[in-house]
Amino acid sequence: MTITKTSSKKFLGIIVARGGSKGIKNKNFTKFFNKPLIYWTISEAKKSKYLNHIILSTDSKKIANFGKKYNLNVPFLRPPHLSNDKAKAVDVVLHAISFLEKKGNFFDYVALLEPTSPLRDSNDIDNSIKKILKLKGTSLISVSKCKASHPNFQFKKVSQILKPINNKNKLKSSRQELKDIFFIDGSIYISKVSHILNKKEFYSKKMISYEVPSWKSIEIDSQTDLVIAECIKKNLHRFKRYDSKIFD
Repeated sequence: MTITKTSSKKFLGIIVARGGSKGIKNKNFTKFFNKPLIYWTISEAKKSKYLNHIILSTDSKKIANFGKKYNLNVPFLRPPHLSNDKAKAVDVVLHAISFLEKKGNFFDYVALLEPTSPLRDSNDIDNSIKKILKLKGTSLISVSKCKASHPNFQFKKVSQILKPINNKNKLKSSRQELKDIFFIDGSIYISKVSHILNKKEFYSKKMISYEVPSWKSIEIDSQTDLVIAECIKKNLHRFKRYDSKIFD
């Protein structure tokens, strides 16, 4: 499917970044390959061929100024009740949509992009947009295959005794025998604006998946994640060459 920025369907990209964080202090400005972490999402979003408009939603003047430096639209500073640890991403998106619509700016779809996924690139964004249009989905969420984290290999402790999560002991099975299941990796969320305004969530009965390889699925929530992601980026050519052979 070929679409352009003059397509009849308008896509809004929202980059969400608040000033506070617990896992890593000032996470959005933590250096990742000699650039602030947030830079990578801004850079790749701006390369997208299909995002008609991109805004930065933040409560931080420092982050807002950084976004403006890269010619991002920062139409407001996010209110405090949408900037604490309990604030939900969907409420942040709803606030942005409401603000823009009051200014007369309307969109058909909204794409949520979080800076914690620095390995997501513009091709992922654009391929996700093409896929949701081609399959006429209501929403789309990026996912990756569960491997070591497969539920059949997960247990809970009951009085120091391990009990399988799903009440089935599959330890005798090999990973190759298990059916593929997926986890939400957090790099891309897309929804029809009409759906998210009505249901106040990205999940829908016609939710499309966009699969990313495991190495792209890392979210930066700790120093460990940061080290792993930097190691991957240093060897990006090797991962891409490997994926070209086995990943579709």
